[in-house]
Order: sequence, then structure tokens, then C-alpha cells
Amino acid sequence: MGGGRSEPYRPGAPIVAELAAGAVVYRGDQLLLLHEEAEDRWCLPKGHVDPGESLEQAALREVREETGLIDVRLGRELGEVSYRFYSPSKERNVHKTGVYFLGTSDDGEVRTERIFDAFAWVGPDRAEELVRFESDREVLRRARLRSSDR
Repeated sequence: MGGGRSEPYRPGAPIVAELAAGAVVYRGDQLLLLHEEAEDRWCLPKGHVDPGESLEQAALREVREETGLIDVRLGRELGEVSYRFYSPSKERNVHKTGVYFLGTSDDGEVRTERIFDAFAWVGPDRAEELVRFESDREVLRRARLRSSDR
């Protein structure tokens, strides 16, 4: 990935822990993916948990900030994923834990943050094809199993 915001983990570099929260947001039988321009990848909305925030509060805030969707409802927690990468901007490895929730929204208009150059409402099969990382595919599979909660 060189030149992007993350690179392969470097065993000899210092490491920091980060906690993030997000959601697999459904509208009907389709779910929302965002395309991150800098790394040319499709992803789910998620971001850092701020001090004093609950995981649910952070997930709602991040989904709203990244997608512009206001009417978002969170359901069950889908679980967490952990992964490591090297951040050139921090000159450190990052061990990130992301916690995801099942979400729904009836909002029609998506207004992404500037770091995203596209979005797509897609079916679960197509979503699994588009995302780059196995951790994202695992979250999508969990969402599909729990979609009866919606």
C-alpha cells in the first residue's frame, strides 16, 4: 500500500492502541459502503471513540459524520475485529480494535465526508466482493446472520 495512510505492520516499530466504532447500515435489503479515496478501498462507516463516549454513541456519531445520514438506528452489536498496520504519519504501528453494530436508516440522501469520493448501496454479496479486508467481510457475514433483528 506504500504511499497511503497505512502500510504493512513493522515488528520493530513502536505500537499504539486505537478503539473505533461503526455500523453496517441497511436500507431495506441493501447496505452502505463508502469508498476511501486515499487508499482506493471500499469500507464500512466507523471511526475513533472519543474519551467519555460509549461505543453506541461513537458508532452513531461516526456514521452521521461520515455519511450525513441523520436517521440512523442501531441494533445489536455485531462484535469486534482487531488488526495491525503501520501508520507512516504517526511513525508507529497501530493495533486497532473496531466494534460494529447492525444499523438501519430510511434517510435517502448520503453526504460523505471529504475523505470519501463515492458511496454505494449494495446487496450483502456485492459488499463482500468490494471490501478489501477479511475483517470487513467477517463483519458483513455477522450482519447478514443477524439481519433478522432489523
